[in-house]
Amino acid sequence: MHVAIAPAAPDLGLLADALSIPILAQHVDNRPAGPSTGWLVPEELLASGGRGSLVNHSEHPLAPIEMALTVERLTEVGLCSVVCAREEQEATLFSQTARPAYLAVEPPELIGGKVSVSRARPEVISHSVLAVRRGSPATHVLCGAGVQDAEDVRKALELGAEGILVASAVTKASDPEKALRGLISGFVSRR
Repeated sequence: MHVAIAPAAPDLGLLADALSIPILAQHVDNRPAGPSTGWLVPEELLASGGRGSLVNHSEHPLAPIEMALTVERLTEVGLCSVVCAREEQEATLFSQTARPAYLAVEPPELIGGKVSVSRARPEVISHSVLAVRRGSPATHVLCGAGVQDAEDVRKALELGAEGILVASAVTKASDPEKALRGLISGFVSRR
């Protein structure tokens, strides 16, 4: 099992130095290295110790061509991409055009909520998994949006996802470590 975190940009280098797990950016810009004041370019992310980036999160969406070019730039520099898709149609398009390392299926209306996509709309996960496997067999599918506990993790895995993408279940928890351990137990208890 692998765990990575995507902290705020100012913390990338500090956490990459302090932790042994992969550190991802929450967003990276498809800009050339050099005169790019105000942008986070892949080369800067790599130099800070980052290992990859989320791309196209619902809070920072990109046009499909920009998303594909950003994934291409990350790959060229040797960084991992975790592309976010809202539903099966985007999962199909993104897996065929960008072939990211990871694709997280996250219906925006469920992000930050108390009901996981694996419970509210399980077909979004299962259909997206099939679409991604057809379009880019090497891409790993993650389940995001509303994942709260070990049961949500188990259900996502049953639907074909290989992992999860979470934020609020941990960051809003009164005991974030306990919340994270609870989520991880969903993977362990499945073995």
